[in-house]
Amino acid sequence: MKPECAPTWHDRVIAALPVRGLTLLVGSDAQTRYLPLIKGQSLTERAAGLQAQLPSYFPLPHPSWRSAGWMKHNPWFEANLLPVLKHDVRPGA
Repeated sequence: MKPECAPTWHDRVIAALPVRGLTLLVGSDAQTRYLPLIKGQSLTERAAGLQAQLPSYFPLPHPSWRSAGWMKHNPWFEANLLPVLKHDVRPGA
């Protein structure tokens, strides 16, 4: 992501979207921008503190090859937090 993209476009794009109840923050750049109070925390710390971000934001690891190792070392994420996400994004939830 180019450093100028978020400041230039995010507010405009978000204003054009319909009202949303949950924003998925994929990767550390998105999480740092929208969750400034947790700037400097690791992905593990952000994910473990998920309850403080709900119902507005859900921090997720970036879907890259590097995340596979993180997921392997943090099985609690898939076991405990992904069911919460699946429930929250289910139609009619």
